[in-house]
Amino acid sequence: MLFENMDRIVFIGDSVTDMGSEIPVGEGLFDKVGHGYVRMVENLLCSVYPEVFLRITNCGIGGQTSRDLLERWDRDVLNLNPQWVSICIGINDVWRQFDTPAIPEKQVLPEEYERNVEEMILRTKDKVKGIFLLSPYYIEPLREDKMRARMDEYVAICKKLADKHGCRYVDFQKLYEDYCQIRHSSYIAWDRVHPNQIGATLMAREFLKQCDFDFNH
Repeated sequence: MLFENMDRIVFIGDSVTDMGSEIPVGEGLFDKVGHGYVRMVENLLCSVYPEVFLRITNCGIGGQTSRDLLERWDRDVLNLNPQWVSICIGINDVWRQFDTPAIPEKQVLPEEYERNVEEMILRTKDKVKGIFLLSPYYIEPLREDKMRARMDEYVAICKKLADKHGCRYVDFQKLYEDYCQIRHSSYIAWDRVHPNQIGATLMAREFLKQCDFDFNH
C-alpha cells in the first residue's frame, strides 16, 4: 500500500470533496471529514489496513473554483505539512459558464484553470511524497452535451498536467462515463454533479486504485 504509518493526506476541492465536512479543516471523529468520497476513502483504508494510522484531512469548500483554491493554498495545504495532497477542482470553473453566463468574473476559463492548477502543483510537489490530481466531471454520457464537451477540455488539462509533473491521475469523468453505459446518471446524482453514497463509493475505489490498495490485505 502506498501510504505509510502516520502519513497525513490532505484532500482539497469544492463541494464534491467537502460534502458536509468541517470548514476549513475537517478531520477526526464524527462527521468532520464529511460524507463523500473522502469519508469512503478513510473508511476503506481504516477497515482494510487497521495497522496503518493515517491522518485524513478534508479541506474542501463548496462552490469554489481553482482560483479560490489557489488563494487559500498556503493556509489549507502547505501550512498543514501533509505527506500527500489530493486536488479535485474544476466543476465550478465550468459550471459557472452555464448557470451564471452573465457574470463572467465568476467564471474560470481553460487558460486560467491550467495556470491555477499548475501553480498548485509547483508550489507543493517538492514538499510532499506525492500529489493526486483528480479530474473534474459531469455525469453526462453524451459527449455532445455542451457542458460535458466543455468539461472534457478541463479533464484533458488535468491529464496533461498530471503527466507533465508526475502526479497520480484519477479520471472521475471516465469512471462515470463507463458507469452510465449501464445505469442512468440519476442513480448517482440528480444534478449530475453531487454524488450520493453509491457515487462516493465508486470515486473512493477509483482513487484507491492509484494507492496500491489491496482488498485482500
